[in-house]
Amino acid sequence: MRNGKNSKMSYNETLVGAKTEVGQVPEVQINQANVEESVRDILINIGENPEREGLLKTPNRVARMFDELTAGYHMDAEKLINNAIFSVDYDEMVVVKDIEYYSLCEHHMLPFFGKAHVAYIPDGKVIGLSKIPRIVEMFARRLQIQEQMTSQIADFIKETLNATGVAVVLEGSHMCGMMRGVRSQNTKMTTRRMLGDFKHNKDLRQEFIEHIASNSLD
Repeated sequence: MRNGKNSKMSYNETLVGAKTEVGQVPEVQINQANVEESVRDILINIGENPEREGLLKTPNRVARMFDELTAGYHMDAEKLINNAIFSVDYDEMVVVKDIEYYSLCEHHMLPFFGKAHVAYIPDGKVIGLSKIPRIVEMFARRLQIQEQMTSQIADFIKETLNATGVAVVLEGSHMCGMMRGVRSQNTKMTTRRMLGDFKHNKDLRQEFIEHIASNSLD
């Protein structure tokens, strides 16, 4: 709720509880000293000695790693797009596929990674090619689950471009299932989000699926 009225949170907002306006950077930054101290505590509590040579710099390395891997919380969506939205007389499908992504599972903080495939139908506006992978990265570099990330990417593109249709498919391998628990080495997850024309037009959906399954866009 916002100002006492029901309001849908913008997908440019962060998903960590802060209600920021479109394009604003949330007031959240990594506290490196606290993270380093927490890592030291973990090392001690699993029976390690953080003073031994191989671990002396590990807390600092881990803090810097988390700063990089959670950078999506701090990305300014407006600066990321950087006015790279252009008016065009084009209304056919735009597909960007095989976008590599790396994220952290919010349940165990172990990596999951794979490929993202994105398509949209312009309504007089297209976005610069490099921005689609950057949008994927913005949502990947947070604590995530694959289902949520799929929806966030699709909804953000729909809102930003006012596209008549958006489709997002994510393929992912999850270390939380490969290294622990069921320890299934070859299991992969596929998630998808279809909006607008892709949701309501079966033939368009099928064309998109065929595009991402093929080695060319012929």
